[in-house]
Amino acid sequence: MTTVLRRQLGRQLRQLREAAGKTLADVREAGLASPVKLWRIESGQVVVKVGDVRGLCWLYEADIATTDMLTRWAVGSREPGWWEDFDQPMSTRAGLYAGLEATAHHLYIYELGQVPDLLQTADCARAHYLAVHPSAAQTAVHDFVKHRQERQAALTQRIPPMRLTAVLAENALTRPFGTPEAIREQIELLVELAHHVHIDIRYLPSSSGIHSTVRSGGFTILEFVDPDDPDLVYVETHTGARYLERPDELAEHRRIFERVYSLSVPASEYGL
Repeated sequence: MTTVLRRQLGRQLRQLREAAGKTLADVREAGLASPVKLWRIESGQVVVKVGDVRGLCWLYEADIATTDMLTRWAVGSREPGWWEDFDQPMSTRAGLYAGLEATAHHLYIYELGQVPDLLQTADCARAHYLAVHPSAAQTAVHDFVKHRQERQAALTQRIPPMRLTAVLAENALTRPFGTPEAIREQIELLVELAHHVHIDIRYLPSSSGIHSTVRSGGFTILEFVDPDDPDLVYVETHTGARYLERPDELAEHRRIFERVYSLSVPASEYGL
């Protein structure tokens, strides 16, 4: 995870600098980094010290939540595997995965229990969020749903488009998550998205028996075009998420995905 976090941290710091209207000379004059050092930081070439992150965030007038998030990334960039704690507010923990997703060339999603985030309607996203956070404030629910919709819009509007290959277990469609109307709208969205040439949605029948042979929950494999961005696996639980980038971990999850894909049924044949 060291390379991934360094690259994302560098991108975020560059975006903050540009949004603040600061130049390389401004950073140098503030005594925080030479132009060469800043270029290395922003391009993810070096491990960034926590003090450097906080100093740059101060210069760019970043808010406390953003500063804390980037500080955690700086600490995490020194570790081979990284755990992202979901105790953090949505605004501070969505940045890493969203940034990776936005730069990915191809996503391979295997989902067992629910419709994947990128394929959910607003009502479906709202229902799933409230199921986990029943006492959440309306503003938190609104922010969560808005974030999901923005990610989904990028799926169909980005140029060039990001490829998406998703295998959904039958349980993801049969598990109740809202009113009959909400379920119908969700199925209609899945049918609509499956018509895009860069989106491949398939369904894994319960009769496939795969769950007895594959001891794995859902996961996402992210592939990147840039050779400096290593492919990785994103595994989410109720309390947090882990990012895996070791070659053996990638190979194992690719093997699992190829297996479930081979047993799945194309959306056009599933009969939604």
